[in-house]
Amino acid sequence: MTIMSHIIELRSRIWRILAVVLLSLGVGLYVSPKVLRYLKSVPPGSDITWNVFSPWDGIRMYMTIAFVFALAISLPFILYQLWSFVRKGLHPEERSAALRYVPYSVASFLIGLAFGYLIVFPMSFDFTSKITTSMELVETYGVAQYFGFMFNIVIPLGVAFELPVVVMFLTKIGVLTPQVLCKMRRYAYLVLVIVASLISPPELISHLMVFIPLVILYEISVVLSRVVYGRRRINAAAEVSGSL
Repeated sequence: MTIMSHIIELRSRIWRILAVVLLSLGVGLYVSPKVLRYLKSVPPGSDITWNVFSPWDGIRMYMTIAFVFALAISLPFILYQLWSFVRKGLHPEERSAALRYVPYSVASFLIGLAFGYLIVFPMSFDFTSKITTSMELVETYGVAQYFGFMFNIVIPLGVAFELPVVVMFLTKIGVLTPQVLCKMRRYAYLVLVIVASLISPPELISHLMVFIPLVILYEISVVLSRVVYGRRRINAAAEVSGSL
């Protein structure tokens, strides 16, 4: 295909993605008030009074929740469109691997979001509330600040939970090997320490509560990489013996 053909195809797929996102956004606008009411009815949201400090705070949070909802339910379609665009430049094995890992990628992201919201976010909010109380300050939270704090924790963890799927895919297409992951372990742990310190309260127990799952994810990635690498070598040996 020519460069112009690729550009035309890319534009077509971008329009399809935008159309699905806009349709999903319509659904998100409908469910956004229900999501807000639910978040206000469960801890820690049920224990505080939400305020707005700007005339735009309410509509901003309404649109933000609708947009996040739209992206979440559009993610499988977005990944499929990206795979469809790049598949012509992939080998048959790479093409099959990319498509097969799309549902795993979505599932991992959702699990990461659930872990962040159900475990790390309440823990972080409780820690900051205790600090506020100990300083004899009045807890007056704006809805924009509340959701900003939540999204800054939940979304990075959702992305972090993609690590095993990404490692499996890169091992499948020959970019990564288990040996490289083992050699990178000490540097990877350093990066994970930094990530854990950025998305958790400045307290040792909280750091460990985030750091340990990230380490487990990395070690799971190493194990899965070995499995994929072993299967890849077996398949390559079978192809060589079959051609002889």
